[in-house]
Formats: sequence, structure tokens, C-alpha cells
Amino acid sequence: MLKVWGRNNSINVQKVLWTCAELGVAFERIDAGGAFGVTKDPNYLAMNPNGLVPTLDDDGFILWESNTIVRYLAAKYAKDPMYPADLRARADAERWMDWQLTTVLPAMTTIFWGLVRTPPEKRDIAAIESGRVKLAAAMAILDRQLLGKAFVTGPALTIADIPLGCMTYRWYALAIERPDYANLKRWYDSLIQRPGFKAHVMLPLT
Repeated sequence: MLKVWGRNNSINVQKVLWTCAELGVAFERIDAGGAFGVTKDPNYLAMNPNGLVPTLDDDGFILWESNTIVRYLAAKYAKDPMYPADLRARADAERWMDWQLTTVLPAMTTIFWGLVRTPPEKRDIAAIESGRVKLAAAMAILDRQLLGKAFVTGPALTIADIPLGCMTYRWYALAIERPDYANLKRWYDSLIQRPGFKAHVMLPLT
């Protein structure tokens, strides 16, 4: 059975758990990171020298980096279209996964840490507002991409939807001002109907 090291309130762990749910793959999750510690222990660092979560153990094959784990699981267990067989379609999906890391994540991190993990008296309001503006601009790009599409790259859920879906949950869950993006909201409303998304992503922000 797959072992996934990481706390369930980590967005990067949530990507992996939701992927497993979509694929119907059984897993054992082991608490690590945050209040659970573990990630700085020598045995854990031997698996993941970054001391971060998640870490995947697939029968002795150790893998870290959440988007890479999503790709690996999809390549091993998924069928087209979740892991597109066509090279160009797969590259399109992977592009949006990488865009989540390079464009959406930095702005989201500023807001999330500022509002959720920083006491009110210590918050950098200017930085949070700058992050909110940048995140709104990124979400506008995603909204345009979703025009006329049920999912990020077309009519079916693919690996592209996993990391962006996790980010979008936080976008709607955070107490921030948001533009009204109709395509984004329609897509998000479809995600919240999926059992795996409900179980592993739609958790309180902590």
C-alpha cells in the first residue's frame, strides 16, 4: 500500500490525497510536519532531505515534490484523459501544473501565511494586499482559460485540475475581497461535488 507522509492540512499533501481518491488508490497517511514534527528526524531526512511534506513511499520507491507525485501516480494508475496519452495534451496539462507553482503559489503563500498563520498584530497588511492583487490577476488568467471548458484543459478532469483546484479552494475560503470570475466559479462548483475533493481539500484553513 502507498504511504503518504504529511499532515492533512498541508495543501501539498492534499494534492496527493485527492489524486489517490480520484484514482481509487488505497493509501496510508502518516502524520508529519507542522505540530507533528517528524520532518527533521534523521530517518525522515534520509527520505526527503528538504524536510518538507509530502513524501511518498511506493513499495520502497521514495518520491517528494507534490506535483511530481501527482504526475507519478497518474502515470501509474490513471487512464486517458486524467493523464493524457497524447503528448501535446499532456504537456498542456503539465504546463498548468507548473504555472500553479510559479505564478499562483507565491501570491497565495503571502496571503495565507499573513491571514491564517500570523497573529493580527504582526500582519504585514501591505504585503497581504499586494499578494491579493497578484492572486486576483493570476485567477483572471485561469478564468479566461476556463471559458467554454468544463475543466482546465478541456471536457474532462486531468492532472492540471489537481493543484489548481486545491489553490482555488483557498481562494474562496480566505477572508479576502475577490473579483467575480464566472468561469472559475462554475469550475469550482463542479469540483466541490467530487467526493475526493470534499474529503481531502475542503478542510478548515489552519
